[in-house]
Amino acid sequence: MTSLPLEGVRVLDLSRLLPGPFASLMLADFGADVVKVEDTGAGDYARAAPPYVDGAAESAKSAAFIALNRNKRSIRLDLKAEEGREALLALVEGADVVLESFRPGVMDRLGLGIDALRARNPRIVHCAISGFGQTGPLTQRPGHDMNYLALAGVLALNGVRDGEPVLGGVQIADIGGGAQMAVIGVLTALRHAERTGEGQSVDVSMTDGALSWTVMESAAALQGQQPRRGRTLLTGEHLCYRPYPCADGWITIGALEPKFWKAFCDGVGRDDLIPRQFDPPGSEAHAEVERIALSRTREEWAAFGSEHDACLEPVWELEEALESDLVRAREMVVEIDQPGATGPVRALGVPIKLSATPGDVHRLPAPGLGEHTEEVLREAGLDEDRIAALLSSGAAGALVG
Repeated sequence: MTSLPLEGVRVLDLSRLLPGPFASLMLADFGADVVKVEDTGAGDYARAAPPYVDGAAESAKSAAFIALNRNKRSIRLDLKAEEGREALLALVEGADVVLESFRPGVMDRLGLGIDALRARNPRIVHCAISGFGQTGPLTQRPGHDMNYLALAGVLALNGVRDGEPVLGGVQIADIGGGAQMAVIGVLTALRHAERTGEGQSVDVSMTDGALSWTVMESAAALQGQQPRRGRTLLTGEHLCYRPYPCADGWITIGALEPKFWKAFCDGVGRDDLIPRQFDPPGSEAHAEVERIALSRTREEWAAFGSEHDACLEPVWELEEALESDLVRAREMVVEIDQPGATGPVRALGVPIKLSATPGDVHRLPAPGLGEHTEEVLREAGLDEDRIAALLSSGAAGALVG
């Protein structure tokens, strides 16, 4: 079997819920040894998130937790206890990355800031994912995805003209602005450490990351224009790039280039609409396109899209997308074996396709809480007496559920 590209990279993941675990999932699927460092209480909050997988262990029964934490190991440490902190620092000596998502300043207060980490391992890469970054006026402000999008100017762009801002159906700031930026930052810093032996901090603000996604809109805004929802090229200003209701749902027409709009007009026998490509919603031409769209079903429009290069596709519900030929062919839904589960657990696959060293979703199931505490501590060089002392004192915890 071909080795995975990140084999030999060890990541200590202290994060919880979504942004950090999604980032470490991407690293784990390509071979990184990701060790989830969880507290001696309930651990990652995602462990309790419904729905649950029948038969799976109590601490690893959440479908969301399984999807985010395959290919990882779990240990339990009390980082507020001196012995727990010292155990983590022992792990840092053999690690490459420490990933965390605490509020800025928490790691320093625990005695686990970058200086303490680098004192044990000068090559360590410390990646912190936070809402507003490690510096600036909002470092201590709590927030969630919607808040970050609001302050990045993204939320204001979502929705129809003169309507209210519309919440996205997925966490854009958490995943795009946080997790994916963290992966890029970690891999870049690892490359530097590989060349120089020098580690560094990676400061990932989910607000910064979300703002970076407005690169086209910000380019216009910085030249004095004022992008507004429903009034830009990509938010429905023109009838050639909009969703439309059809006979049994919705379709998307994304015919920005004249050749694609002409293909649509030719296909529906309405050459008179060709010069009306950039007319606004509410115009007579827009009403005509709405009428045309309503004349066919999604399936009929999908067939039309296959026949004509018009950038026209149906709007699928998520469950339809997951069962589609497209998703199946791209191996974007996979089956994972989870101990105790009554059958394979279906989850999303690896979105990045490498030709020589593709990711592997099957190396390890999602771990039970503290399942690998003793194993990982032994690997760090702790002897049996010290491990036993950590467990008996409560500074470390063994498997739960």
